[in-house]
Amino acid sequence: MGGGHVGHAGIVPMAVVQNPPSIGVPMPTATIDQVIEALRPVEDPELHRSIVDLDMVHDIAVSSQGVSLTITLTVAGCPMRNEITNLVTNALTPLVNGAGVSINFGVMTDEQRQNVRTMLNGTPGATAGSSQAHGHAEGRAVPFAAKDSTTRVLLISSGKGGVGKSSVTTNLAVALAASGHTVGIVDADIYGYSIPRMLGAERDPVVIDGMLLPPENYGVRCISIGYFVPEGEAVIWRGPMLHKALEQFLTDVFWDEPDYLLIDMPPGTGDIALSLSQYLPRGEVFVVTTPQEAAQKVARLSAAMAKKVNLTVRGVIENMSWFTGDDGKRYELFGSGGGAELAAELEVPLLAQIPLVTQLREGGDDGHPIAAIAPESEAGAAFHALAAQIVAMKPKKIFSAGLKMV
Repeated sequence: MGGGHVGHAGIVPMAVVQNPPSIGVPMPTATIDQVIEALRPVEDPELHRSIVDLDMVHDIAVSSQGVSLTITLTVAGCPMRNEITNLVTNALTPLVNGAGVSINFGVMTDEQRQNVRTMLNGTPGATAGSSQAHGHAEGRAVPFAAKDSTTRVLLISSGKGGVGKSSVTTNLAVALAASGHTVGIVDADIYGYSIPRMLGAERDPVVIDGMLLPPENYGVRCISIGYFVPEGEAVIWRGPMLHKALEQFLTDVFWDEPDYLLIDMPPGTGDIALSLSQYLPRGEVFVVTTPQEAAQKVARLSAAMAKKVNLTVRGVIENMSWFTGDDGKRYELFGSGGGAELAAELEVPLLAQIPLVTQLREGGDDGHPIAAIAPESEAGAAFHALAAQIVAMKPKKIFSAGLKMV
């Protein structure tokens, strides 16, 4: 795959020449096979698969002037075009020994895109419940509910708004990714979506043959209704529409079996929470509260709902625990003890106390999470310690595809 001299319609020439050869100094001749092998480690930045295996490499030509080739992108206007250019050029530069690397770009045909989708997610139209089909409309069950799924689903919940749940979700995801894990976020707060802005992942998803490629930043992929509604427009939906949107977020997005999938839950105990409990029966619930008694009492309701729908509450995260002034003194602006009291009542650990700092708020506003840009700060270190604790915790619900009830 990937070699040959077959032409493609719609090719957009873009010559990228690195280190033109000196006049009269021919480069040592490389073979097409050598070019292909040099490109095999190069991955598409969105699909995280070899561009050779994805059949993106075509029209390779080798001469004394260097190497020329065509890369067929998944869609026209692919946002990763410049990054692919750099990756391909860097991979081939040692091979051409000072000669040029010339890259043309084309666009995949519908058939090629379908082949890519099939390669990534199996044969369309597979039977219901099969993990080899893509898309719920084609009979695919939610992949994270499957007994053989290795993804840990973390439902970040709160009883009320305003406690910083989305900020906690974003920074926890970034900290998990920084420790070497593959991570995704579903922004399930349909009415109050904020994850794309907080993560700095505001580029629209790419669609390949009905499959959505989620934008990624700081090693975290995310999907949100915010990508699909005009800016400033309110989402006014009834339960069935919310249910369908969440279903598509879980089945029509190419998540690629991440280590962790974080769900930024809406506040309260409404339709979305019920739907997610059905879609994600293996989900682990983490309750976010502030220290004040009022927030702690309302947060208790989200834990009560989790118990009703048979989801396990694993821990409590206290946000806005204190503010450290210029004098080095801690000021407990929202009181104290709420997180510990809630954890004791639920018989789960208090996993973290996140301080209130300006940089944490600013990072949420401008898409620079504190866990990424200041990991050694007081709040940044708290998120990384929280991530380490969650990694060390084993899921309480153990599933095995090999176990059957008799």
